Amino acid sequence: MSLALARKYRPRTFADVAVQSHVSNTLKGAIARGRVAQGYLLCGPRGTGKTTLARVLAMALNCERRAVGAAYDGEPCGVCASCQRIWSGGASLDVVEIDAASNRGVDDARELRERAMYAPSTEDRYKVYIVDEAHMLTREAWNALLKVLEEPPPRVVFVFATTEPQKIAQTAAPVMSRLQRFDLRRIGPADIRERLAAVLAAEGVAAEPEALAMLARAADGGLRDALSLTDQVLSLAADGSVTAALVREALGLVPEDEYLALLALVAERRAGDVFPTVERLVDAGVDLGTFLTGLGDMLRAQLAVVLGGPATDVSERAQRELTARREQVAAGDLLRMLAALTELEPRFRRSAQQQLLLETLLVRFALMDRAVELEAVLRELGAAGGTSSGGGGGGGRPAVPAARPAPTSGGPAVASPPPTGAGASAAPRGVVRPDGRLATPPGPTARATDAGAGPPPWDGPRPGEAAGGPNAGGVVAVARPPAPAGAVAGRAPAPDLNRLVERWGDVADRLRGEGRMVLATLLADNLPVAVSGTGLVTIEAEDDAATQGLEAGRDALLAALRAVAPGVEKVAVRGAPGAAARPLQRLTLEGVREERLTNLRRRDPALDVAIETLDLELLD
Repeated sequence: MSLALARKYRPRTFADVAVQSHVSNTLKGAIARGRVAQGYLLCGPRGTGKTTLARVLAMALNCERRAVGAAYDGEPCGVCASCQRIWSGGASLDVVEIDAASNRGVDDARELRERAMYAPSTEDRYKVYIVDEAHMLTREAWNALLKVLEEPPPRVVFVFATTEPQKIAQTAAPVMSRLQRFDLRRIGPADIRERLAAVLAAEGVAAEPEALAMLARAADGGLRDALSLTDQVLSLAADGSVTAALVREALGLVPEDEYLALLALVAERRAGDVFPTVERLVDAGVDLGTFLTGLGDMLRAQLAVVLGGPATDVSERAQRELTARREQVAAGDLLRMLAALTELEPRFRRSAQQQLLLETLLVRFALMDRAVELEAVLRELGAAGGTSSGGGGGGGRPAVPAARPAPTSGGPAVASPPPTGAGASAAPRGVVRPDGRLATPPGPTARATDAGAGPPPWDGPRPGEAAGGPNAGGVVAVARPPAPAGAVAGRAPAPDLNRLVERWGDVADRLRGEGRMVLATLLADNLPVAVSGTGLVTIEAEDDAATQGLEAGRDALLAALRAVAPGVEKVAVRGAPGAAARPLQRLTLEGVREERLTNLRRRDPALDVAIETLDLELLD
């Protein structure tokens, strides 16, 4: 009976172990220099050479060429009787292999510890214990091995192999410090192809390069898996050659033509063709999970080509096809497709509606041109209206659009109303104060203490009029607000109203620091509603008492405003609409305190709920 390729071509020396030279050279050097450790931990994915390296280490420690006394470089001969027995996994007095998956209990560990006390068969040999799937050992089993791992008998070496070292670290962390750890790397497709070509050449089997590439990708980094898959394909080969079609048939892979046709379907936005395409794949017995993985590989290859790189994971013919259609799909769309596929894949394997999920995903791909790029929207907005600086303090705001869209009835477009105040930046509609009220722009009858606060004459067309006269039709021109006067005069520009409202709490904190508690409390309910280009800040007082208090502390308020917003030149206080109808109340410290506590409850809903629920009394 012939051996499987994975067993027949298992490496016999350190030099034959593919890719893992960082481990092979270290172990060979330790043997040659007599610096062998008492325990090793070999970690890595399946099929990367963990058990093979453990056997080669045991062969090197017990090789008959080593016993001759000649210069020994740490490399086993691989042909002597000892090496042959260890390599084939046969019976050996000095090398014991244990599967921890079926010998994981504390009794098995105690038996292993007792066997380790026996000396090797000869004085020049080592007893090597190879424990595979070591992460399956229980915590009690590791505890039973701790002492013998730290101080083993002479010429005893333990080698543990595992695919999940993190489980050992969680179960038995003290073990990690008693072992030398080596992490084995995954084997790349190029190295797997090279190894498969050598194995098939030794077997006298011809193989197509594309077939080897497909086997290398299907192996997913494991050389043992690649050799096992090659065995599977050879059992189907009637003429003794390995072709791409044979590999697809043996492994159930989807032809690359299907993926290329699907990319063409997506590029041409033929969403209606998705359903018959998927139905045909299902009727052909294609595994949809495998198909989804292959689709991701093809999208990745197309993205690499679009970005100017090579597509190394596909055949040469597929590379030519992808290069020819590189202009059909943008890199951004490919990235979004890969992101959507990545999000779907974890739940796709567990779903009972895989066909529906795949069809939905492909329809999304085909309709992806319906999405609007945000960059394009911003460019259109910038081209339509530009931006206005809005005064000092940073951050400009979007400019007023040139005209509102014309109504569907065909009537004329309505121009935006003029700004209030001489270059004033009135509070826009929808700006919410910190206390929850809307900051409304001052009306044309607003009282101001400075002559510059009055509205400038409106030279533009009235609402409903075009630039050429009443109801002239066409787009209505809008008068632009004048540039900030502060910028012309060389002083700091007037602050933006929204930024000033955001920093209104800093003004109140500065007044509190100066001991003006009453004035700071008034600022909580009395906010600025306009800032002119000359630096005039207009504050709307909610009642006459607030007006009197703000007027009395105008100088201190102006100094605090200038410290927070250097562009402020003057302060004007006006009463809110309907303020005169409210009765004048005397401003007392007790009233100020109650108002402050009310504001705190209004600003902090959690505090308000706690007071109402627990019937608390808020002192300060």
